[in-house]
Amino acid sequence: MESNSPTLLLCPSKGGDERDQNEGLVVFDSSLMQKQENLPTEFIWTNADLAPPHHDHQEELNEPLIDLEGFLKGDEHATLHAADLIRTACLNHGFFQVTNHGVDFELIRAAYEHFDTIFKLPTSKKLKARRAPGDVNGYSAAHADRYSSKLPWKETFSFGFHGNDEALVVEYFKSVLGEEFEQAGWVFQRYCEAMRRLTLEIMELLGISLGVDRLHYRKFFEDGSGIMRCNNYPPCKEAGLTFGTGPHCDPTSLTLLHQDQVGGLEVFADSKWQAVRPRPDAVVINLGDTFVALSNGKYKSCLHRAVVNKQRERRSLVFFVCPKADKAVRPPQDLICRSEGPRRYPDFTWSDLLEFTQKHYRSDVTTLQCFIQWLLSSKAD
Repeated sequence: MESNSPTLLLCPSKGGDERDQNEGLVVFDSSLMQKQENLPTEFIWTNADLAPPHHDHQEELNEPLIDLEGFLKGDEHATLHAADLIRTACLNHGFFQVTNHGVDFELIRAAYEHFDTIFKLPTSKKLKARRAPGDVNGYSAAHADRYSSKLPWKETFSFGFHGNDEALVVEYFKSVLGEEFEQAGWVFQRYCEAMRRLTLEIMELLGISLGVDRLHYRKFFEDGSGIMRCNNYPPCKEAGLTFGTGPHCDPTSLTLLHQDQVGGLEVFADSKWQAVRPRPDAVVINLGDTFVALSNGKYKSCLHRAVVNKQRERRSLVFFVCPKADKAVRPPQDLICRSEGPRRYPDFTWSDLLEFTQKHYRSDVTTLQCFIQWLLSSKAD
């Protein structure tokens, strides 16, 4: 390939959107992508996906900005106020932001510094850390290891986290990136621990907001896990033809996001796409499909996407919250007793849903419904 061409190697598809596990290698070199004249067709999304067109100045979502200081100090009035704001958000669209969340800003800054170090590595070294088929850990170039069309304009680095393993992230970084990334591993280990602490606080507020035992969800997730993902979105001259992340609902339980100041996160609420304003002092929280099941469908998991910028690189730090893999996902009994109708979803495990999204289905707005159909048909077989 000539030096003035974008370093993007894509193997021909065998006819479907999902790639064969043994199909070839994808190289996504962000330093060269800006130099290309035309967007590769694999990154172009359909008019139906792109409509209405996304613009640089998008209407902003009026999601609650929740100050957690009073709740974290044990102020019951502030706690009930925070829970009420969360209830309103989760009944409408499932997005809110929290400030005074207890996460050290120096830790967030350090995470972004090491984030940059990872994505500035030579392409050959990043590919040595690429994720295996069906796995969530490792480096991914535009998810082209899985798909052959409607590729997202981004590269990611993901890794798992378990609260009972004090050096899991550190050892993973050293094993796939090298011993020189031990310090980065410790930074992200501490970042994940901070996200886990914040997760449990949010779970308590969710319990209060739903009128169940305030510790129910907190206890449910105490032995859970997380998936940490660093998203790097290079600039794109033809940003209006593609997405950084296509429209989807998260299959996980809760998503904790810190985004830089470039902006790009959009939520589909009130029948239109609305931007989530970047706030350096805030963490964006949104519900995922698993928590929808845990609330018996009372709360919403909202369609969202990330658009790319024509001039500027965008970065985000994402922590996906998951239950323990083999724990039955079911709503609390007292919520069922107060519901207007029966159980909306059968019991399932996070390991089943994870398998479905990693091996069988590309996440979208109907992921949970399609998963339940797949689960029931699998059991019938």
